[in-house]
Amino acid sequence: MANNEAPAGAVTNRAKMYQLALFPMNNGATNVYFVLILAYVAQFGDNILHLGIFASLMVTVMRVLDAVTDPIIGAMMDRTSTPIGKFRPFMIIGSAIMAVSVIALYILTPFIPESMMWLRYVAFVVIYFIWVIGYTFQTSVTRAGQTVLTNDPNQRPMFTIFNTIGSLLGMGVMQFLIPQVKAAFDVYKVDAAGNFILDEAGKKILDVSGIANPVVWRIITPVGIVISVALTALAIIGIAAKDKPEFYGIGGKQEKVKISEYVEIIKNNKPMQRLMVAGGGCKLALAIATNTTVLLALYGIVMGNYNALYLPMMVLGYVCAVPFFLLSMRTSQKKGQRASLIRYVSVALICYVGVLALLLINSHGDPATTLSFPFNGGGAVNLYTILFIVFFGIGYGAYYATADMPIPMVADCSDYETYRSGKYIPGIMGTLFSLVDKLVSSLAQTLVAIIFLIATGVNELPNDATPYSPGIRVAVIIMFCVIPMIAWAATLVAMKGYSLTGEKMKEIQAVNARRKEAVAQGASLDEAMKEYPCAPD
Repeated sequence: MANNEAPAGAVTNRAKMYQLALFPMNNGATNVYFVLILAYVAQFGDNILHLGIFASLMVTVMRVLDAVTDPIIGAMMDRTSTPIGKFRPFMIIGSAIMAVSVIALYILTPFIPESMMWLRYVAFVVIYFIWVIGYTFQTSVTRAGQTVLTNDPNQRPMFTIFNTIGSLLGMGVMQFLIPQVKAAFDVYKVDAAGNFILDEAGKKILDVSGIANPVVWRIITPVGIVISVALTALAIIGIAAKDKPEFYGIGGKQEKVKISEYVEIIKNNKPMQRLMVAGGGCKLALAIATNTTVLLALYGIVMGNYNALYLPMMVLGYVCAVPFFLLSMRTSQKKGQRASLIRYVSVALICYVGVLALLLINSHGDPATTLSFPFNGGGAVNLYTILFIVFFGIGYGAYYATADMPIPMVADCSDYETYRSGKYIPGIMGTLFSLVDKLVSSLAQTLVAIIFLIATGVNELPNDATPYSPGIRVAVIIMFCVIPMIAWAATLVAMKGYSLTGEKMKEIQAVNARRKEAVAQGASLDEAMKEYPCAPD
């Protein structure tokens, strides 16, 4: 089009390096709770409060409520204007709500006596719901705040790398810490003389998992809160200079979009439609494949040594992700984020065919088809372990490097909405994505519980002290491989028609820049839209 070049004097909104590095810590702050609550609350509710499968069902119910509250909070954010900006109030309030509610849930509710089980059920539901509100407040900022941070197509892909660093400081630390604390409180079976009882392979037999000890939760809860608050503070520093009206869209004004208009926005913003499918698929794959119960069953029951296998495999996945982060960023900068997402999700899908094959040939108790590491009671590394490391390492590394890529792509969709309609509504756009993302991922814990129930016939979640059964093996294969592979296939289908390529985003940013300059010189938004119209998709 004739007017798609940036005007003379128009300056691309670029972030300083410290801003790019610090603001994604907001996602790390909330990912602390993603592990602490969403990954472990069902185990806590089952093993500590003795709520059974009710706890797993409530994870789904609350995730749905979380999704429903997203559009409401997104609309609030778009209308917010305070002396400290649009986004920082939501970060501060959300962090405070989550800290208080997680203390109440993990530290105080176990003191409710079993004779008052009704109160345990009520407390679990009420406190969990309050936590959901805080979680939505803070997570909404991660997606919406990117629009003011930078609109440079070369900088936005960098968000994925810094976002992952933040996640490792939040999610990764908690994933490392919780199993270590849990292991310290594991209780093993002993005979009358006080000697450990060993199985046929000479390993100690777990009697009571540390997950069932309330002290474990009293230790990890304050640690998680401190980490999350520290990361929140860093994120606030990162966005402070950009959380100002001059960076809000074309005219810098607060949009008043009714929730009833969401349907029209979704209908006309086709890139967002496809991103919702891709993001929902990616989150479902991550939520199930990394679910605590699934990993306990895989490494502790099917492979027989959770304490020896979980941490090395987690570290392997993170290490293998490093080169893919660099590759995906380079691909995103050269060809756009769509091309990068398609390429590396395809790599993950192909490699997981190998992981699936290895799990299918696994024979419980056969050293030749079992993962083995030479520490914590494991054996010598075998060919099966080497192949598993290769397929899982490359597959998980490629996937993990793109797992959060839909987050910066939401900013692209938000800029596209400004390009299409003139409206700056990052809160609504971010929470629209979150709504579908959370509705889909809300199925994760319920699917885990239902699949285990169907496969084993037992109305409680397994832990690493649960004896092996063929049903558990089938359930693990379905959840660790099959469901993620289906989700990745859906992502690839959705991205095939995604129109916001690298070239298209350059055009969008140029047009929006011309309109913003026109408004700054006295034109109305409608006049600027007419002078610099959208090009046909």
